[in-house]
Amino acid sequence: MLSPQDQLTELVRALERDQHVFATDPLLITEKLQGEDGAPIQKLHRRASRIDSNGMLARVLGKIDGRIKGIMIVMSVVWCLSGFLGLFTLLQSNVVNFFYVLVCLLGFHTIMLGGWLVMTLINRDQQAPSWFASFVSPSYLIRGKDDVTKAAVDLYERQLQHSGMRWYLGRFSHQLWLATLTGMLLAIIFLLIVRQYSFSWESTLLSNQALVSLTQILGWLPSMVGFDVPDSTAIAQSRLVTDAMPLSVARQWAGLLVGSLLMYGIVPRAIAWAFCALMFRRKKMRLDIKQPYYQKILNFWQRHVVDADDFTEAPVPIAPKATVSAGKKLVALLEYPANQDKWWQSGLDDSHHGFGQSSEVEDFGIVDDRDDMARLKNYLDAHPVQVLLGIHSNALPDRGTLRKLDQIAAHAKDGLIVQLLGNKSVSTGLTNARTDDEPLDKQAVRYQQWQTALSARKIGLVDIAT
Repeated sequence: MLSPQDQLTELVRALERDQHVFATDPLLITEKLQGEDGAPIQKLHRRASRIDSNGMLARVLGKIDGRIKGIMIVMSVVWCLSGFLGLFTLLQSNVVNFFYVLVCLLGFHTIMLGGWLVMTLINRDQQAPSWFASFVSPSYLIRGKDDVTKAAVDLYERQLQHSGMRWYLGRFSHQLWLATLTGMLLAIIFLLIVRQYSFSWESTLLSNQALVSLTQILGWLPSMVGFDVPDSTAIAQSRLVTDAMPLSVARQWAGLLVGSLLMYGIVPRAIAWAFCALMFRRKKMRLDIKQPYYQKILNFWQRHVVDADDFTEAPVPIAPKATVSAGKKLVALLEYPANQDKWWQSGLDDSHHGFGQSSEVEDFGIVDDRDDMARLKNYLDAHPVQVLLGIHSNALPDRGTLRKLDQIAAHAKDGLIVQLLGNKSVSTGLTNARTDDEPLDKQAVRYQQWQTALSARKIGLVDIAT
């Protein structure tokens, strides 16, 4: 997942795209940060923190993160208790079969660990299973209809689909196994303290020598770290034991049992957990500052005038002037409604573009959701028309909006031109583009953003008479 600072920065981006009203004006914060020092990522983090001056965004993100971690902690405790109770039930008899208990302790665990290792080597770039994303989905953990909650939930959903989450899932799986094995270890230590056990062994298929050799092989690694393990004499004395055995021999078998659980169970699982944690750190999501949203902010911060006499201002991208074709026109509004009927007449008149009768205009209405886009593209594929797209001044040239613009341009056989619309009047100039509820400088920046986007796509902009 993203770091908390990256999450807050991404949440601010998503909310600003949706015209959310923040506690502090983002434009004001952006301008103040222009003169401050720091790496780009640090300044973006600082900007997001200052925009969230009341801490509401951070609290929502913290609530989701806390509930996800809370579920994992509760599950780990439950798994630990299940391991403790399971082994406590298994060791109720004073005389126990050593190999039977050892298989119950480590048999299924070893199979699962080996299976995880094989699947990791085979599917190195596999994403996390979809069920895991559904299991810890924030939509089940937090309820809220406000813009901040919905944007935060969407942000977490996108993080859960990241390819690095498979290591997060692996780490969580190993954590549950470690909790289970720890519960078993606590149960063994507790029972060995309060009760005296006798350990025996027997087999129908394996010979006595085979079991003696197997016991010695099992005891090699625990003995290397200081555990007492049974020698050949103790192993031979323990075959088919039914009564109490010498305490010294019982302690050797107990040392082998505890040492085997540690060295063949807990230690390998802990290594697997650490490996997944390391891989998750390496594959962790990073804030993509190459996105147009962040690049515009960084470019704004990088504008510095060293000397007024030597400074030459770089040319600002300007959209080409719209050229109106002689054929039929289709007019449509992108996402926002217009505040006047036949809004296109202010741009497509005789004096400016040589356009004649309004009967040649097909009013398509508002293009907003996927159904509208599909219906518009089907129409454009069947009719050779030039599209005049009206875009409200409130619309941001974000990735979603520009994707719609590119799709319409690709399907418009006679071309696409754009007309920018104001809140109360149709206008494109920096002065006329101002609305009552938005400051002039912010509207001017947004107008230039549209000029840059249209210029890069070579889409004509309709000029309005002032």
